[in-house]
Amino acid sequence: MAAADTLLERITDYANRPDPYPLYTELREAGPVVRQADGSYLVGTYHEITALLHDPRISADPRSLATPPEGAPKPPFLRLDDPEHHRLRSLAMRPFGPPHSAGRIDAMRGQITEITEELLRNLQDHTAIDIVDDFAYPLPVTVICRLLGVPQEDEPQFRQWSDAIVASADLRPDEESSAERDRAGEQALIELGQYLVNLAEQRRNDPTGDMLSTYINEPDPAMRLTREELAQTAVLLLIAGHETTVNLITNGVLTLLRHPDQLDRLRREPELLPAAVEELLRYEPPVHMRQRIPLADVDIAGTTLPKGTSVVLALASGNRDPQQFHDPDRFDPTRPDNQHLGFGGGVHLCYGAPLARIEAQAALGALIPRLTSATLLQDPPPYRHAAMLRGPRHLPIRL
Repeated sequence: MAAADTLLERITDYANRPDPYPLYTELREAGPVVRQADGSYLVGTYHEITALLHDPRISADPRSLATPPEGAPKPPFLRLDDPEHHRLRSLAMRPFGPPHSAGRIDAMRGQITEITEELLRNLQDHTAIDIVDDFAYPLPVTVICRLLGVPQEDEPQFRQWSDAIVASADLRPDEESSAERDRAGEQALIELGQYLVNLAEQRRNDPTGDMLSTYINEPDPAMRLTREELAQTAVLLLIAGHETTVNLITNGVLTLLRHPDQLDRLRREPELLPAAVEELLRYEPPVHMRQRIPLADVDIAGTTLPKGTSVVLALASGNRDPQQFHDPDRFDPTRPDNQHLGFGGGVHLCYGAPLARIEAQAALGALIPRLTSATLLQDPPPYRHAAMLRGPRHLPIRL
């Protein structure tokens, strides 16, 4: 067995993207907290990850590192700490409705189902499809366009910007076109932000019932987003809500086709679908790791995490921890009390989680009856290069 201090390097090695789970087992067996050769720390057990996610001494802001990235701009609110994180997150979440109400997202359930069915109708004459390009990718982009109030004639341009942003985030460091793709991604971010702010301005004093209208017409001056905050929040909604959902749907289809007995059961018992989505978030989560930085020396499980060091929380490893989950390597859509880490936890619990859940339920609910005679054309499929956001780049299936 290789040394435990190379685990992060091996987990992030693209060769292990199709199946990192044996490495997560090795991580948990090596100890709750394992120091890596580069000086960072890797945490792979459920209770320690949960404790750190809820610890106010642990920062999400990369500028908290002892040697922060040079010239790094202020990060989006997902990577900020309280109180600034809480302020911006609260402002961004207001259009979704009160925390415990049905809210705007739940009200969109019917529209999301319609968009799903429309995408599938366009594919009904195909004998083979790519779940990613033909379905899992266009669904959340279309939904977010409708949520924000992007006119349908602008959706193709919106998708081009989204493509460029996503491509720049999923690039191997050794690819020759890295700098070119990075520039294209940065340019798309700027153009998309400007487009969304201009669209919002058109709705000032003339709201059209969408999220941009709600942001721009906020009556309370203390609750208004600045132009920069509005652009950043709207772009973040696209990226955070979109990336997680594409992986969740694609990983879900792949898992169900690998478990035909469970696929058949869900076809016969569709009421199990919400619990099945929660199990997918545990068993094959879209987000595998998150970086955190201690603001002071923090003791956890007998190890001191020094102030300013990089600490990687392996959420996907925690999701397979036998100390928390019975028979964790088994996909069980009826698993009770499934307190998974699929959306993280603590104050940084995934901002787009309610939307991702509804989209995954609608997508898989519509797909399951059509998957009963489907076969995977490539297993394992080709994976995207990103290790933290893990999912297939393509998932070709024969219908």
